[in-house]
Amino acid sequence: VLALNGKIKEVGEKIFASNGKEVDFESALESCEEVGGTLATPTNEEENKAILDIVKQYNRYAYLGIREGEISGQFSYIKGMPLNYTKWHQYEPNGKGTEKCVEMYTDGSWNDKKCNLHRLTICEF
Repeated sequence: VLALNGKIKEVGEKIFASNGKEVDFESALESCEEVGGTLATPTNEEENKAILDIVKQYNRYAYLGIREGEISGQFSYIKGMPLNYTKWHQYEPNGKGTEKCVEMYTDGSWNDKKCNLHRLTICEF
């Protein structure tokens, strides 16, 4: 269960929170959905910064609620909507279908990554 002990950021209509746990993508998504949220999904610079604040507090990369679809190199929100905002690290995404998940680096930029690695769980409500 997600314990909200101090790691909360509010931006506009969204609240971002982390339980500090590092798990694979599916487990992170499940734990967010169990508490009525979803994986943190930045749709603008302000939201990206709020998620980055949590990433920096833990000094850990975090999965984002973004996934590669059937078409290699085409990413969308986990709800299926196309991305309206991106913050890819230089030369990313470069997984070409082998790295279907997206992580946030400690500088706020994004990288496509395999989904079975353990990354920080940050949920949005």
